[in-house]
Amino acid sequence: MKLQRIQNMSLAAVIALGIAVPYLGGAALADDHHHVVAAPDVTFNPGPPTLPAGAQVAVLLGSPAKEGPFVIRLKFPAGYVIPPHRHSKEEHVTVISGGFGMAAGEKFDAAAPVLPAGSFVQIPVGQAHFAWTEEGAVVQINGMGPFDIEYVDSKDDPRTN
Repeated sequence: MKLQRIQNMSLAAVIALGIAVPYLGGAALADDHHHVVAAPDVTFNPGPPTLPAGAQVAVLLGSPAKEGPFVIRLKFPAGYVIPPHRHSKEEHVTVISGGFGMAAGEKFDAAAPVLPAGSFVQIPVGQAHFAWTEEGAVVQINGMGPFDIEYVDSKDDPRTN
């Protein structure tokens, strides 16, 4: 009887998932299969050349350099600053751990509040913004590639320095 109840619960879960999947959207599924990256499998590598030295990146889905959806995590050391910049596509940032300051503007100003883990920021196309962390942080960026970065002051671009 207990086994039958477990089987019925599993069937109910499968039915519920079958109803919910169409509402998840194509970006949630990779090649018509779900995509799982368990926390222990998140591997950070040296950050992209588009960011100042010290950042680390883990690509969870897709590629920011290619067409289509992507999900990355960035790990920043204490005292890290990303100077004012823009993107040609919308950016969605979720603070995973630590504290992360992020504000709009063409001049860096750390007066904005630092966001705690669990916070979310949506940056519209073309809006100048900057970021920093005092204690170190991990953030997740969801977006559509190809994803670019244009620094407000070209002297801040690590690709040219």
